[in-house]
Amino acid sequence: MSRSIVSERVTRETKIEIKLNLDGTGQCNVYTGVGFLDHMLNQFAKHGFIDLTLHAEGDIEVDYHHTVEDVGIVIGKAIGEALGDKAGISRFGYTVVPMEDALALCAVDFSGRPYLAFDVTFNSELIGGLETEMIEEFFRAICLNCGLNLHIKMLAGKNSHHMAEAIFKAFAKAVEQAVRIDPRIEGAHSTKGIL
Repeated sequence: MSRSIVSERVTRETKIEIKLNLDGTGQCNVYTGVGFLDHMLNQFAKHGFIDLTLHAEGDIEVDYHHTVEDVGIVIGKAIGEALGDKAGISRFGYTVVPMEDALALCAVDFSGRPYLAFDVTFNSELIGGLETEMIEEFFRAICLNCGLNLHIKMLAGKNSHHMAEAIFKAFAKAVEQAVRIDPRIEGAHSTKGIL
């Protein structure tokens, strides 16, 4: 069973092409025009063992909002499509990741019911030109577009770059756990019979 997706999203604000493989080795080739987002997507792919190729063209002359949000939409849809009926997946994933002064907790449930709890207060408004408030919007877009229940909590942190990196690494590890196929599971891992 292939859990690989090739897709494209085109709007008046962005054009995004994606190739995503949930059963990869962490190979990543991304360009969004938002340098810090590219750095974080590399962390996500590497630590989640997800092969990710993504190219985005957006109206970054306005600001980064549309591009960052739409990249989240595209990644969320790609993950959802790659999972299909979610047969055999572990469903839940959770981890705590340190990054120097920062400590991020992340828990995920591919329940089909989108929800984001984002308990993070950054200590700066910008990281490499990216507004830190856009990080929450990025994860909200993922949740809404793949039916993900996601909790992110910052347990410690001073440096905003370290905090964001810990979050993306924690998200990657939690997703990697949750999408892992467990041979003990038949169909969807739910008493309802579907996810």
